[in-house]
Amino acid sequence: MLRATAVAILLTTQTAAADIAVRFVESAPKDRFIIENLGDCALTAAGLTLDMAGSAGGLIFDVTGSGAGVEVFQPFDLVAGESALDGLPEVRDGDREISLNISALAPGAQIAFTIDVDDTAEARGIMVSGAEITGAAVRITEGDATRSAAFDSGASALVSAGPCAAA
Repeated sequence: MLRATAVAILLTTQTAAADIAVRFVESAPKDRFIIENLGDCALTAAGLTLDMAGSAGGLIFDVTGSGAGVEVFQPFDLVAGESALDGLPEVRDGDREISLNISALAPGAQIAFTIDVDDTAEARGIMVSGAEITGAAVRITEGDATRSAAFDSGASALVSAGPCAAA
C-alpha cells in the first residue's frame, strides 16, 4: 500500500516551472508587449527575444520618423519591470527583433513596454491584427538551453522556461 501511494504521489506531483506568457496589444498610438511570469519560480539570468521575422504580416519595429515604418512611430518605452532587466535594449528603425536581458523576473511579475509595430505585407501597415503577428516567435535562453513558442492568432505566446533551479 505504501509503495502504491508513493507512486501515485510521484505521478501527480508537477515540477515547478517558470512559464512565461507574452501578449501583444495593438493600440494607437503605441502598441504594447506584456511579458508575465505565470510560473512558480523566478526566471533568472535569461535572455528573452521577440522575433518578428516569421510573422504573417512581415512585422517590423517603427521607432523613428524616417525609415522603414509607416506614418506614426514610437520608440521603445519600458513601462513596467525595470528592476527585472539588466539594461534596456537598443532598437533601430526597421528591426525585427528585440532582446531583453532578464536578471530576475519573480512569479507573477511583469515586464511591459510600448513601441510601434508596423506590418510590411499590407498597403496600410499601421494597424497590426492578431493574425498578422501569428508566427512571430518568443525565445528564452538560459545558459545553453533555448525554449521558444510562436504567437497565435490571439496575439499571445506561452513559453515553458523549464523547471525551477534547486534551492
